[in-house]
Amino acid sequence: MADDPCDRPPADLPGIRHLLATIARLRAPDGCPWDREQTTASMAPHLVEEAFEAADALRRGDDAAAREELGDVLVNVAMIGQIAGERGAFAVDAVAAAAATKLVRRHPHVFGDQKVDGAEQAYRNWERTKRAEAGDGRRGALAGVPVALPALLRAFRVGEKAARAGFDWPDRRGPRGKLDEELGELDAAIAGGEAAAIAEELGDALFSLCNLARHLGVNPEVALAATTDKFQQRFAAIEAEFGYDLGGRSLAELDAAWERAKAASRAGGSGG
Repeated sequence: MADDPCDRPPADLPGIRHLLATIARLRAPDGCPWDREQTTASMAPHLVEEAFEAADALRRGDDAAAREELGDVLVNVAMIGQIAGERGAFAVDAVAAAAATKLVRRHPHVFGDQKVDGAEQAYRNWERTKRAEAGDGRRGALAGVPVALPALLRAFRVGEKAARAGFDWPDRRGPRGKLDEELGELDAAIAGGEAAAIAEELGDALFSLCNLARHLGVNPEVALAATTDKFQQRFAAIEAEFGYDLGGRSLAELDAAWERAKAASRAGGSGG
């Protein structure tokens, strides 16, 4: 393919080079004691935390915060690459090169002659290529969903992958009916009073709700995050009215304050 941008030398990236040099300096014998103590394993929780903070900034549409938090993600990636490189495992450049190669391999409709008729077919081809790369053809359709994902997001992604493998209801009425069924079983478990059964049925109801969200085109993790934000804002309004100690207030007082906070947020355009 003529003039493929992937065949051109990479552009000069002074910011990236400065970051890598800074990380190397921090890990030098006379560098920062804390940074020198880190291992790839000890950096893993920091990487996860920074990724969540970046995702939150992106969800809120805060470009300034997103730039900062994505920088923190890059710091963690660079630090992990530096540490791994010191013991001869891998370096950041090798990680980037492998990622670029994988992107090219999994986008034959961009970098090759394959044709696709839309995003859904492109995604199916991506998944097919991933499974072929497993080598022996025994990679299951649900493989690759990280266990460490937040449970709500993991349930959504598992349902999504199962649906793309053909295991799904034809329309939203299926998961909506299943949700009613699971809520009925949850009510029965609550009546029975057995904690393990209640937890199991509640999990089934949440999983069904994730499947319904998928059919409605809603990411439940994003939807719940927005609702939690809304709850926190209204609760803060109650605290602003009564103070931080709400213990002496009656339920009627608190409910009335909640309705006032709700009305104020609606007037401000923040929804129900």
